[in-house]
Order: sequence, then structure tokens, then C-alpha cells
Amino acid sequence: MAEVIEKENLGKELQSGRKLKIKLGIDPTAPELHLGHTVPLLKLKEFQNQGHEIILIIGDATAEIGDPTGKYSARKKLTRQEVAQNMKSYKRQISKILNPKKTRFVYNSSWFKKMGLTELMEMAAAATLGQVQKRADFKKRLEAGDDVSVPEFIYPIMQGYDSIQIKSDVEVGGTDQKFNLLMGRQVQKRFGQKEQDILMVPLLIGTDGAEKMSKTAGNFIALEEVPGEMYGKLMAVPDELVLSYFELITEISEGELAEMEKLQMRDPLGAKKALAKEVVGMYYGAKEAEKAAENFKSAFSKNKIPTDIPVWNLTGKQIDLTEILVKKGIAESKSAVRRLIEQGGIQLNGDKLNSWQIELDPGILKIGKKTFIEIK
Repeated sequence: MAEVIEKENLGKELQSGRKLKIKLGIDPTAPELHLGHTVPLLKLKEFQNQGHEIILIIGDATAEIGDPTGKYSARKKLTRQEVAQNMKSYKRQISKILNPKKTRFVYNSSWFKKMGLTELMEMAAAATLGQVQKRADFKKRLEAGDDVSVPEFIYPIMQGYDSIQIKSDVEVGGTDQKFNLLMGRQVQKRFGQKEQDILMVPLLIGTDGAEKMSKTAGNFIALEEVPGEMYGKLMAVPDELVLSYFELITEISEGELAEMEKLQMRDPLGAKKALAKEVVGMYYGAKEAEKAAENFKSAFSKNKIPTDIPVWNLTGKQIDLTEILVKKGIAESKSAVRRLIEQGGIQLNGDKLNSWQIELDPGILKIGKKTFIEIK
């Protein structure tokens, strides 16, 4: 945990034996969840194992606005069709961590779509313009002379209103969500409800070792990544992040974490292998984790192509590698792909590519030393 508000009250609530309503809000802004999303989900699992009620707010209504948190430009507004498409896979992916039979999935459109003008005005009155303007992302945009839309101003109030509807006792979220989480307390107070406690978890740094894990930054590992690809991407995580990954995205005990810290000091590569095996095993089982480890060893120690690699089914006569590698999360930017090609770092069927516009031939695409893709 990074921060708890109010820690003393939450301690009393947990000791009371009362079944608490624990809330996490997720906007379906993309079809894939990544390992960064698992940090709060694993915290919810701890509460679920203790018998508390877990409520996942699927923000299908708020997703049409787009959470402006951490964004220094207006977020692209999603269509209802895009939101619906993204929602389809959420329950399946979340159920890899939480028990779906003991988890309530609630869509906030069930109350926002019925809200009249009077109720909307009453909800909006829960916060002042001055309060919302203090948000770092809004402040920076306004100082730069950029616009902030009224729906973006209302977004954190809407997230707070979700807590009203389910009578939330505790809300879990990342440290970047602090403003929105506190807004939940403020809205509850405005409507005469007991204020929820807040539990903030650290943000998972992405595979680039610089920014928080996100699809936007291209430094993510998808929760439904195939075992071999997930293993390989975890092996590419910077050494200094290995212990934080163990702490945030695995379920090892404090004693085991201490052992990993000792291993990290004497054998960083061994610690990273243990991490990759642990995480793949959590989602695919020990057998698949062992297979991924063997394939990785075969590919990179013996310079052979692994058997368990992702397959891309592509159509057309030509493909733009800069576009597809960024879109698939393999590369951070188009310029990074161009540099890799100039350095001879991308091969198709053993031949080095000299252009990012390539004829579409089936075979094996090798990117750098670690990534293999089968093209069909």
C-alpha cells in the first residue's frame, strides 16, 4: 500500500467483523488489461479472501468521457460501440484474479443513463470549480491556454457518485487517482453518507523502466499475453524493477520476498527468471511456465526459434512495420522501429530488413534479439 485514508478508521472497520463493500472503478477504454491493472485487483483479492464484498464499477458511462487523470490533452471520446466492444473481455480477464461468483460487476450507466437534469445539477454541486481546477493535469492545461471540457470537469464527481450508488465502504485505486478517490468522500458527505476509506496502491513502472505501465506508453505486458511472450517481456524488465514487480504483481509472502532480495543481490538474472516463472505460472499454471522458460532458454541461449510464439494473421500485400509494431506494443515509437531497421535489428525469415514497408510474406519475424513473431 502507498497511502491509506483514514487508516485508523479502516483498521477499526476490518476488526469489527463487518462485511465491507470494497470498490474499484475501471473504465473500458481499451480491450486489454495489463499487469499494471493487476496491482489493485490483487489487493481486492486479499479483501475477497477475508469475506468482504468486491464491487467492480465498469464505467461504461464515464468511459464515453474518458478519465483525464494524468492527461495533459483532452482524451479521445469513445463511441458507445467501442465501449461495448471493450467491455466484452473485461469480466473474463478480471476473473483470472477474482472469483467471478463472489464479485459484483456493476455498470454505472445503470444510474447515469436514468439521471434527470435536477439530479445532475445536485450531483455537480458536490464540488466547486476552484477545487477541480487545482488538479495538476487541469492546471497545466489551463496555464498553457488549452481547453478543459465541462464533461472532463464533471468526471471526478461522476466517479464519486458511483460510491453513493453502491454505498462504498472502501475504494481502492492507484496513487494517480487520489483526487478522484477523495472526490468520492466529498460526494458521499454531500449526500449524507458515511465517507468511504481510501486505499491507494503504488503504480507499476513499465518495461521501459521510466513511466507507469500503460498502452499509451507502449511499455505494457498484457494480462492475456501468450505464456512465451509474457515470459520474454518479463525477462526484459530492468533489473532494478524486479523486486517491485515481485511485491506488486505476485502473491509471494514477505519471507519469500526477502529471499528474492538476497537472490537479486547475488544473481540478478536468476531473480528475473524466478519472477517470469512466477507470473506466468499465476495465469497459465506451472507446466506452461516451465515450458515458457525452456523455450526462452532455447531461443536466447542456443539461438533457436522458440515453439511458443505469438501468431499474427495479417492481410494485404504490404505492411508498415512502424505502425504495426507500435500498435501491437512491441515498440515504443515509430522512430524506434526505424532505428532498429537501420541497425539491422529486424529480420524476416533470416533476412535483415532495410525498409519498414515490406512485402507481406508468411514466416518468422525476429525483432531485436528477444522477440519472435510468426506471420500468417
